Amino acid sequence: MKTLLIVGFLVLILWNLGAGLYYMLVDKGGSKRTVNALTRRIGLSIALIVLVVLAAKMGWIEFHGVGA
Repeated sequence: MKTLLIVGFLVLILWNLGAGLYYMLVDKGGSKRTVNALTRRIGLSIALIVLVVLAAKMGWIEFHGVGA
């Protein structure tokens, strides 16, 4: 369930990144759709980072070191 939630966030982040690129190419600066898509992407990225840090602090997930 945790992995599915993180992958879902990553899919939404990539979707908004692609939408921003598409709107940038199609609108040619005529609307604010590009800015809105990229703002949502930044918001989702920050939410994902906060969620992972919170889950680590609560003990829901555990980090493991490389080669440890």
